[in-house]
Amino acid sequence: MTREIEKQLSAHQEQYKNRGILLVRCPDQPGIIAAVSRFLFQYSANIIDSSQYSTNPEGGDFFIRIEFACEDLQQKKEEIKTSFKAIAENFSMDWKMNFPSEVKRTAIFASKELHCLRELLFEWQSGDLITDIAVVVSNHETARELVEGFGIPFVHIQASKENRSEAEAAQLKILQDYEIDVIVLARYMQILTPAFVEAHPKQIINIHHSFLPAFVGARPYDRAYQRGVKLIGATAHYVTNDLDEGPIIEQDIERVNHRDNIENMKKIGRSIERRVLARAVKWHLEDRIIVDGNKTIVF
Repeated sequence: MTREIEKQLSAHQEQYKNRGILLVRCPDQPGIIAAVSRFLFQYSANIIDSSQYSTNPEGGDFFIRIEFACEDLQQKKEEIKTSFKAIAENFSMDWKMNFPSEVKRTAIFASKELHCLRELLFEWQSGDLITDIAVVVSNHETARELVEGFGIPFVHIQASKENRSEAEAAQLKILQDYEIDVIVLARYMQILTPAFVEAHPKQIINIHHSFLPAFVGARPYDRAYQRGVKLIGATAHYVTNDLDEGPIIEQDIERVNHRDNIENMKKIGRSIERRVLARAVKWHLEDRIIVDGNKTIVF
């Protein structure tokens, strides 16, 4: 990590040292907002931002994201989290309370195609992606010079279906050693095993080079071209054991036409992939996502 990026992260931690974020999913019922507001008021916390959503007509689930400010929060945060458990139990809440000053540690997995990796590194360098990119792991050496130029450790682990168990054991050791919170698959062209995925639930973000569920699998642009599609896109999603079927975080598209050949479509697709993945990772880092079954609520 360069000194400039260290300064950016230190400034962020200082600016947000008294901020907290509460994410809640629970059955919808009267009194939820009142109870949470009263609770925060007890700690002289000021609500900075609040977004909510209810599926009441469809089945009765309630979602809310609250960002609050509280003086001397660093000394109070464990007490606040412990005290909130009573309200959570009363309303049957699935919840978490995070603090922006506790910058998440990210590992990026990459292969030969580096456009998504470059985008994440540039966003990080510019201060638009607030995280500590602790390590980049790749099954190729292609990205080493790029990554080490940013002062980030680069680890090459040869991975294929023939040595998947050994490779993942080494990867899991790295994730543990670097105390990783978030794993980003930046066009990492290997399938993760169920054991790997289960060890990091809702922590692995992948980018898929099509507008899922269309054109799943190999050579999507060739198949899209052969079908004469008019829209191409990209999908960022959480990784589950159902291949490319995890909860979708973000998608985007661009129009194409008969004048666009396969190479042009790939170029356009890479541009979409970069921005879709960057947005998804940013929203995760900012605690804006609640997973609801195989869907997401993004505030």
